[in-house]
Amino acid sequence: MKLLFVGPTLPDAADIADPGIILRPPAKQGDIIGAMEAGASVIGLIDGLFENVAPVWHKEILFALSKGVRFYGAASMGALRAAECAAFGMVGIGRIFEAYASGTVVDDSAVAQIHGPAELGHLPLSEPLINVQATLRALAEAGAISEAEQVVLQERAETMFFKSLTYRSLADTADLPDPARRQEISGLLRANAVNQKRIDALELLRAIADCPDERQQPPRDWAFKANSLWRSAFHRLEIAS
Repeated sequence: MKLLFVGPTLPDAADIADPGIILRPPAKQGDIIGAMEAGASVIGLIDGLFENVAPVWHKEILFALSKGVRFYGAASMGALRAAECAAFGMVGIGRIFEAYASGTVVDDSAVAQIHGPAELGHLPLSEPLINVQATLRALAEAGAISEAEQVVLQERAETMFFKSLTYRSLADTADLPDPARRQEISGLLRANAVNQKRIDALELLRAIADCPDERQQPPRDWAFKANSLWRSAFHRLEIAS
């Protein structure tokens, strides 16, 4: 069974995902183990919860990998966990993963955003910093904004609380060289927005669709180690200490 945790990064996943992929809402702690118990041989992680509940635990991912589960991550929480667990066999996909893996991006909140509920199609209420950075690069490369404007806008975006970051609020509050350009730049940002999270998520979707629906040989160069916290949380599992 192939299973993917996804939400606001790819709100139309149900319409575009391969029918062989089971979709689950953004993951929280314990959901990876639940997916394994349901029989998952392939797991994709795009979106995860983090603010009001415990996020996906690295130990869960390591346990899945130790059992031969093919594990992919991209775009959002998936990119973070893939960068952190790549040495153990988790497969990271996309530019956002590469940025975290290389250390170009280090702040977890760079992929965070607030949004409406699933019933409203995960309507975005803020813009993740990682998308803003991609948009600013594209506009600068196209000559639509100057290098000085790009620097000022990026510096301002990086200092804004993730829940307050929108293209409009960015243009309205940045200390632009020419304040008269605010309205024009606001329009440019919204009209030319680069959704890097979606781009990476689509790449992961294709990778999962193409991979074998079976577990692989468990790793031989490392072994999963259970600790007291793990046993307390998942005592129902038969695990090797």
